Amino acid sequence: MTTAPGPTVLDAASLLCEVADELVVRTVRDTHTAWVDRVYGVGRLATRAQSPSIGERAHRGIASAVYAGVGGGLRLASTGLDRVAATGRGPHLESTAEGRFVSSAVNGLIGDRLLRERPQMAIPMAVRHAGADVDPTPEGLGAAFPEASGRLVVFLHGLCENESYWQRHRDRTGTTYAEELAGRGWTPLMLRANTGLPLRENGAALTGLMQQVVEAWPVPVERIALVGHSMGGLVIRAAGAVTADVEEPWSSKVSDVVTLGTPHLGAPIAGGSGPGSRGLGGLPETAAFGRLLDWRSAGVHDLVAGLAEDVAPLPHARYRLVAATLTDSQRHPVGHLVGDLLVRPRSAYGRDRRGRSLFPDADVLHVGRTDHFGLLNHPQVHTALLEWLG
Repeated sequence: MTTAPGPTVLDAASLLCEVADELVVRTVRDTHTAWVDRVYGVGRLATRAQSPSIGERAHRGIASAVYAGVGGGLRLASTGLDRVAATGRGPHLESTAEGRFVSSAVNGLIGDRLLRERPQMAIPMAVRHAGADVDPTPEGLGAAFPEASGRLVVFLHGLCENESYWQRHRDRTGTTYAEELAGRGWTPLMLRANTGLPLRENGAALTGLMQQVVEAWPVPVERIALVGHSMGGLVIRAAGAVTADVEEPWSSKVSDVVTLGTPHLGAPIAGGSGPGSRGLGGLPETAAFGRLLDWRSAGVHDLVAGLAEDVAPLPHARYRLVAATLTDSQRHPVGHLVGDLLVRPRSAYGRDRRGRSLFPDADVLHVGRTDHFGLLNHPQVHTALLEWLG
């Protein structure tokens, strides 16, 4: 039993019009106005003129009319598309792989805003099967997993991704982590989340979902392994810190936590836009571009700092931490500096500059000559997973 298809292409088109007005048109308008102020302001200062010239008034009038017309047209189009989308017309985003890609990417970038302003487009935390959400009920889970075992391996993707990302490079490896572990008696559960939400909010959602799954699973659950890529590992950590007010919480069955390229101590690329936006905001001519960089979700902001020591590891779980570098050796200057292009090894291992570790007893694995997304399906990780969970 699966849920309804969800938002339509018209919802996405309406959002595109809104973003074009709010970001593109307003950014160009504000930047243009700032340059006009500088050019004509300097001229007035030189001539000590107190009133705008005819040329300046004409320039400002034409520009204002153009920007108002374009912005008004986009807002009108967005409103019209919303009205049509509310009737259920148009193809659904969830009906194609391309549509699901767009939905996941947009949720990662502005998912918190979608939940407030366009909830029909916000992705709920859910178990996925055959491109659709699975109801976490005995009937829904029984239909989706007719050969369910008592060992669950749960896969959670990273920022702007969805469950299909675990299929990357399958043409080269011939298999996936889920398929390999299914052959060893595990039942894979592929999850999808709104990665634009705050980490702790997603952690609470994951705890609620997993408690439902464990209680409704067709057979008694004996063991749970959690595998998270990038932000997915942070959400898993956040979920472990949420206390379920039940006699037998799902977390008590977690035996293993595997994180792949997870920025436990933060991701430099996510933090880079903060200083960049502040620098651009220092001048009126570039302030609008600084606002562009700040137009990002709470989930992206949370990647800047990662999760600190107040989010303790699950007491009964063994942690396995995987880091990647573009170079063969993680000690190579380039590998140490850029890591896998998004996450540095030290952050992936949860070790700070002073040598303190968030996971002192964890097993660690370094994968060389690959990038952040190469960890989604890599031969070395295949071997390690079979060793850790086999």
